[in-house]
Amino acid sequence: MQQKERYSLGKTERLKSRKAIEQLFREGRSFSTFPFRVLWMYHPGASEVLQAGFAVSSKNFKKAVDRNRVKRMMRETYRLQKNALAASLELKQKHMAVFLIYLGNELPEYQTLFEKTAAVLKRLIKICNEDSVVNT
Repeated sequence: MQQKERYSLGKTERLKSRKAIEQLFREGRSFSTFPFRVLWMYHPGASEVLQAGFAVSSKNFKKAVDRNRVKRMMRETYRLQKNALAASLELKQKHMAVFLIYLGNELPEYQTLFEKTAAVLKRLIKICNEDSVVNT
C-alpha cells in the first residue's frame, strides 16, 4: 500500500532560531529569482532535513495586514511544493536552511507566487544535486 505524501510545515520545519538566522545571513549563499531573494546554506546541526523562514519588507508593505498576507501565501506555496527538495536532501543526507525574502512591492496573486516558488525550489534541488557531484 502506498504511503500518502504529507504536506505539512510544522514547528520544527520553520527556521526560528536567532542564531541560525544570523548565521544564514552572515555565511549563507544567495540568489535572486524575482520576486524572491533566497538565502540558503547547509545546516548540519539542524533537527530537520529542511528548515525555512519567510520575510516581507515593511518598506514595500506599510500595513502589517498586507505583509502577513504575503507571508501566509509564501508559506502555503512552499508547504505544497517542498517535498521534492526534502527528498533530494534526504537522499544526499544533508540538512539545509532556506530563507525566502519577498522583494516585490505589490500584493502578488497566489498562482504567480506558486509558480515562482516552484522555480526557486527547482533551483535549490539543482544546487543540491550539483554539490553532491562535486563532493564525491
